[in-house]
Amino acid sequence: MAINLEITKNSNESNASMLRRFTKKVQGSGVLPRIRSIRYSKRKLSPYKVKMQRLSSIALKAGIEELIRMGKMADRKETQGRPGQKAKK
Repeated sequence: MAINLEITKNSNESNASMLRRFTKKVQGSGVLPRIRSIRYSKRKLSPYKVKMQRLSSIALKAGIEELIRMGKMADRKETQGRPGQKAKK
């Protein structure tokens, strides 16, 4: 994946124009967009981690349903929407 870009200073060329030429070469090579695209990517979770996340979400949903049945928590359908709006029925 390493791409080497080499720019040599031409005669009668200022440092600023050489730097500008280098910047254009880097942009044209497409290295920076590729690096930025993978910068924050997350690696794939292991099957065990996926299983544990699914089990914990199932347990959480079951606990919420039980609290709703016991009346200790409001039903989600009643609380959805923006504040001040009537609940959808």
